[in-house]
Amino acid sequence: MSINPDKLRALRRQAGGQVRGTPAPPAVTAAAPRAVDAAAAGPAPPRHTSIESLRRLLGVRERKPAYMNYPAGPIDRALPGEEIAPGLRLIQSHVAFPAPTTTLALDFAKRHGEAVDPRHLLFFDTETTGLAGGTGTRAFQIGAADWHHDPVHGDGLRIRQLLITTLAAEPLMLQTFTDWLGPDTVLSSYNGRCYDAPLLKTRYRLARMGDPITGLDHVDLLFPTRRRYRGVWENCRLATIERELLGIVREDDLPGSEAPAAWLSYLRGGPSSLLRRVCAHNHQDVVTLAQLILRLVDAEAEAAGEVFTAS
Repeated sequence: MSINPDKLRALRRQAGGQVRGTPAPPAVTAAAPRAVDAAAAGPAPPRHTSIESLRRLLGVRERKPAYMNYPAGPIDRALPGEEIAPGLRLIQSHVAFPAPTTTLALDFAKRHGEAVDPRHLLFFDTETTGLAGGTGTRAFQIGAADWHHDPVHGDGLRIRQLLITTLAAEPLMLQTFTDWLGPDTVLSSYNGRCYDAPLLKTRYRLARMGDPITGLDHVDLLFPTRRRYRGVWENCRLATIERELLGIVREDDLPGSEAPAAWLSYLRGGPSSLLRRVCAHNHQDVVTLAQLILRLVDAEAEAAGEVFTAS
């Protein structure tokens, strides 16, 4: 808000303060003895205009940041998973979703004649501090899913999520994600080739760590999805594809655009309720990727007059 200097001086006079650069107005005396007493007592201390009085005159209210508007009483700071290192949490879960028994043809991705072992696929997605990218953006969560045989739960989809609760834990998160990758790993994402992978490569470089991503194969599901379903629905966002193609409707889902504020609020001492919803959102993202790749393989097989069986 810009204020005219004359208006500011007038406001200061109204608030009872003295305007800089102008002499104080002479006091109006009712009687000579009182004037003599005032002169003997010396000049009156200057009256300074407080910031609060100016705010009241201008009608400006001091706003508290949103992350400080916490409810009174104890704050819920609980997060899922376990802390495997200072500031780094690992969240693990299992979905009863057996792996396909045959290799998956990549014809849907215009890689004709190529196929991938489903157990080599690692579906991944990140939650970041911003959507613009660049060196100032960091990933505070990495979620990954792969088909895995668990001794307790049997064959299914293993979901592992890394979440940092301090900035200093980022290198540990990156190193842990590196440990999940092997020379035969095939990454799969939704727009990860243009966003998630470059962002992680930047974070590895800034952390002075080796880049484990560039040398791996990467199947990005966004582009074949767009080629097949553009114009069928209003857009090809993952949430739309989930609803229209896979029949998945998320309940109480936190939009990805609100994830940065949820994480920053937690770092500043806020409750963990929104951050838990971010973790649930990330979990569903990687599970959806596993379902989507099978649907794309099916659709391509149907178009070619074949039938793909996932199990």
